[in-house]
Amino acid sequence: MNLDKNTVIGWVLMALVMFGFIAYERYTAPTQEEIQQWQAQQDSIKAAEMNKQLQKQTQETRALMEQASDSLNPLFAASQKNPGTTVIKNELLALTIDNRGGQLTKVELLDSTYKNQQGGNVVLFQGEENVFNLQLDGKTENIHTGDLYFSATEQQGGSLTMSAPIGNGSLDISYSLVPNSYLVNIDIQAHGIEGFFPSKTKSMNIQWSQLMTQQEKGWDFENRYSTITYRDLDEDTHELSSMGGDEEEDEFEEKTKWVSFKTQFFSQILIAEQGFGINRLKSTKVNKDEQPGYLKTLEGDLTAEFDPSGKKPTSFIMYLGPNKFSTLTENEKLISSDSDLDLRSLVYLGWPVIRWINRFFMIYLFDWLTGWGLNMGIVLLILTLLIKVLVYPLMKKSYMSSARMRVLRPKIEEVTKKYTKPEDAMLKQQETMKLYSEYGVSPMGGCLPMLIQMPVWIALFNFIPNAIELRGQSFLWAKDLSTYDDVINWGFNIWGIGDHISLFCILWCVATVASSMFSMKQQQDSMTPEQAQQMSMMKYMTYIMPLIFFFSFNNYSSGLNYYYFLSALTSALMMWYLRRSTDDAKLLAQLEERHKQRKAQAATGKKPSSMMSRLQAMQQKQMEILQQQQQAKKNEP
Repeated sequence: MNLDKNTVIGWVLMALVMFGFIAYERYTAPTQEEIQQWQAQQDSIKAAEMNKQLQKQTQETRALMEQASDSLNPLFAASQKNPGTTVIKNELLALTIDNRGGQLTKVELLDSTYKNQQGGNVVLFQGEENVFNLQLDGKTENIHTGDLYFSATEQQGGSLTMSAPIGNGSLDISYSLVPNSYLVNIDIQAHGIEGFFPSKTKSMNIQWSQLMTQQEKGWDFENRYSTITYRDLDEDTHELSSMGGDEEEDEFEEKTKWVSFKTQFFSQILIAEQGFGINRLKSTKVNKDEQPGYLKTLEGDLTAEFDPSGKKPTSFIMYLGPNKFSTLTENEKLISSDSDLDLRSLVYLGWPVIRWINRFFMIYLFDWLTGWGLNMGIVLLILTLLIKVLVYPLMKKSYMSSARMRVLRPKIEEVTKKYTKPEDAMLKQQETMKLYSEYGVSPMGGCLPMLIQMPVWIALFNFIPNAIELRGQSFLWAKDLSTYDDVINWGFNIWGIGDHISLFCILWCVATVASSMFSMKQQQDSMTPEQAQQMSMMKYMTYIMPLIFFFSFNNYSSGLNYYYFLSALTSALMMWYLRRSTDDAKLLAQLEERHKQRKAQAATGKKPSSMMSRLQAMQQKQMEILQQQQQAKKNEP
């Protein structure tokens, strides 16, 4: 075979390539140990992937098992999120009910009479400000309606039924607004879930709390009237202290007909004809700097009857509206009750005697005046004048008593000059009383009529700040007679005075000084120099008291300060008129004539019947006892 040069070179190159390939495979191929390590690594990777897949399958299986378990849980369906709200209305109220908890989440007053500070409708609460959670004890777990989601199953006009599916049954909460009222009927009823509860379950727990919204301009004043009020089965109304510290809490062992969360002018009242059990009531004042726009947090832990079989619903009535005496009376008439609920007691009218004056006189007089459609400032003016006309006979009697003592002052001074020694003090007093008795004058005659007027003064102190008719009513520079009239406001708080100056409060203080000066002058004219010196401290009090009034009443309602200003001014004018119209000479002549008549009666043995005569007799008896004691002391060895 002829091999040319090129063929030989080709075979050699092929041999070299083959030799090089074999050498490469021999020297670069993995050892048996390396092959085993690689195989172990591959097995580990494969095992990890299989384990990951197994874990995934396990998780999916567990989720399916949990879902299957939850589907057997009676509360599973009710706990599925179904957010949303439903609104029902009548002529006066708009209620928003939240699917979560099936509870009221907003209450808006549609009556145009009541506006908020921005001019919109009053909203009693909204969002999470109100919590009304029902707790029912089950065999294995408890129902908390606040954790459940309800659905609107029936809605017609002002009525709505919210239903939470539980197992094969449901828990329903029904709301029904009473037409032309501030009332809503609430029924809570179980359907087909009797087996969920133990046989001993006969009640439910109600956890009600609310962050009370500030509705008025004056935080301090509104906060003072914000509290929890309740009425027991004995038909007595009570309230937690609204004037105490930052927190008030009471525990009870009694039942109550209704419980109310109230502010100065609005209330939410929960009423149960069968009664509630009260476990705890609590009021906590909020920090107005940290939570502006709120007053207090009010909490109630209550117990109500509950029928697990669903044969009888648990029925409540809620009043959601103004604290107006006539409105509360009208709404109470719409409630079928065997007892007197006395919702009107939510309008604070003072202590028992004062409350009677307000309830049976002031309210009817005020309603009569407001029925004319007059501006509230004019109503308060007429109210002041009418009251002054009614008390004028008492004021005149008080003045005339002081005037009689004034014209007798020279005779009293003569008695004082006769008895200058300290040991003659009893004789001087006895002689003075005898003189008063002979002329038919009583030093107490000027005090009693003034004391009789005090209940009227105090009654209006309690009535005017709680008269919702003044809310939002302007007069002169006051934009709202139910709160202070801040003609000057510097925007930051000063201890003892606040952040403003109330002009009506200043006017009242000035008028009080004028009225007090007239009264003081009248008293000084009827006193001896010795008595006047003893009463000198009262002169300073005349100027100090209005200053105290200013710091106390600067935050009070301008309507109250306006009434007090009118009252003090009218009193000063009446005192001035009485002083001008009294003839001292004529009055003294009348007293001298009375003196003669009494002396004639004494001559016949007939003693005049008067307070001064009785005081004189008592003092005479006391004088005789004192003389006997002094004589016995002298006879001691």
